[in-house]
Amino acid sequence: MTIEKEKVRRILCIKLKGIGDVILSSIVLENLRKDFPGAKIDFLTERPSEPLLKGSPYINETIVLKKLSFPAAIAFYWGLIVRRYDLVLDLYSNPRTAMMTYISGARYRAGFPYRGRAYAYNLYGPVERDKYHAGTLHLELLKSIGITGESENFAISIPADSSEFAESFFNEKFRKDDFVFCISPSGGWDSKKCTTEKLLDICKSLLNEYKCKLLLVWGPDDEAQVNGIISTLVDDRIIKAPFTDITRMGALMKRCDIVIANDSGPMHLAVALNLPVLSIHGPTNPNLQGPYGPKNEWVRLDELDCIACNLLVCPKKKECFNNLPFERINSKIQTLMGKNGIDERAL
Repeated sequence: MTIEKEKVRRILCIKLKGIGDVILSSIVLENLRKDFPGAKIDFLTERPSEPLLKGSPYINETIVLKKLSFPAAIAFYWGLIVRRYDLVLDLYSNPRTAMMTYISGARYRAGFPYRGRAYAYNLYGPVERDKYHAGTLHLELLKSIGITGESENFAISIPADSSEFAESFFNEKFRKDDFVFCISPSGGWDSKKCTTEKLLDICKSLLNEYKCKLLLVWGPDDEAQVNGIISTLVDDRIIKAPFTDITRMGALMKRCDIVIANDSGPMHLAVALNLPVLSIHGPTNPNLQGPYGPKNEWVRLDELDCIACNLLVCPKKKECFNNLPFERINSKIQTLMGKNGIDERAL
């Protein structure tokens, strides 16, 4: 099937679940706007990702999927029908979103032909999930259905009030010439989170190696770890960020020089904000889920026999993090500085 682009007036993109996954999927939006300049583009997601999308210049409406009672679910699905979408892109392609795509009645329904879901689509992206980086996979879907996939920009937005918050915080806590490493301990699974022991080693080593300050950003599940680092090292060069929403966290990150993070939503957010990022990987494959684009770096303990295990909980003692020497991390930091032309304030 070939899309008659001049007949496409309403487009729906669907991506649920993690913030990082939604950020990576937003790579399609600038490309869609280029091919369909007059179309209305809506984006269906879940509550945590809404703030990053609703200010995007490429999105007309952000639709938030909530927990639905049976009557509310009927109303929701009827709403998809009456919106009369011409093109639906199921960027998630799980059984639920496949059903949404099919019920929409759109003339063009695109998704990934995973087992038990192909019925919902009449246009298909690649079936191989492990062949492409998650960002590239979305571009391959576009290209496979005849849509431009040239732009690699992520279409997220930081609102002005979040930027003002970050500016005020930095004016209070930092000098203008401070070199700031942002450290994010977040991770969607426990096994993706660097141990407190290793984070202490990283923070202490950074302070010894560079003329720098550290900003620790965190989510609800990370505060105890952040407090432990601060109370153990007792150094006024380590600054704990205030509790924030995701857009304020992004605004704080944007004022830092380098971001060091686990494979997580905040890591992908930093990439989307065009910051130099070093990600630390254990159970996940950085070639598929690492920081997207050539300006970034990743590091892991490749020689470990269980590396990239994809287990949600580590059955060992997180050797992938604890045994990773700082020298290997620092080598990647040096590479990151070199490829991004970072000045010598930290040296």
